[in-house]
Amino acid sequence: MAKSKLVKANEKIAEGVVGGYKKIEEGVVGGYKKIEEGAVGSFNKVADKFVDNFLTKEGESVEDAKKRLAAEQKEREDSRRVGMKS
Repeated sequence: MAKSKLVKANEKIAEGVVGGYKKIEEGVVGGYKKIEEGAVGSFNKVADKFVDNFLTKEGESVEDAKKRLAAEQKEREDSRRVGMKS
């Protein structure tokens, strides 16, 4: 059975609308990702600089200092949990 002209026109309009929406969505998501990457990258640079200037020990790298600080934080959290259970 042949489709009517109205059905074909509706399908063509729907394809156009969906295609336009997808292009807008990709543009918005792409822009958001660029902004997010820039913000996160900048934050990490500032955090690394802070750790380097104030929290590293003699001869310790920034990565080693971050690992040490994370381990110390976990140890503090674990000791608080143990203290709460007593």
